Amino acid sequence: MNNNMRTITATIESLENNYSAYINELDGIVATGNTIEEIKNNLQETLNDYVETCKELGCTVPEQLQGDYAIAFKMDVKSLLTLYQGIFSKAGLERLTGINQKQLWHYAKGKSSPRRAQINKIEAALHRLGNDLIALHL
Repeated sequence: MNNNMRTITATIESLENNYSAYINELDGIVATGNTIEEIKNNLQETLNDYVETCKELGCTVPEQLQGDYAIAFKMDVKSLLTLYQGIFSKAGLERLTGINQKQLWHYAKGKSSPRRAQINKIEAALHRLGNDLIALHL
């Protein structure tokens, strides 16, 4: 990433039938999708359309969207567990994270919210798994 590139943050949340994403720094810019890849593509398309429309109408393009920018995606634990419920079992997540299954179930159902330390454990475990998978060749 070049040093002049801004980073804007998109938060992904689970909805009843799909997922939505919004830009934290800008009001009114949202996208939906059924997968993370679809959300990323739809959000980038929405941002491109927004900038193009601003230019066509002579409006000021928000500073966050001027020049080069990258999008950092965030997701709450409940949405993550919902998205990957068919891939990660609670038992598997317990082995990865060290957080017991009952507590993970509470997070997935929204009955409780994890503390920052628990969020960090989940994120670190998933990043370790991702790095392990990226290093494999079959």
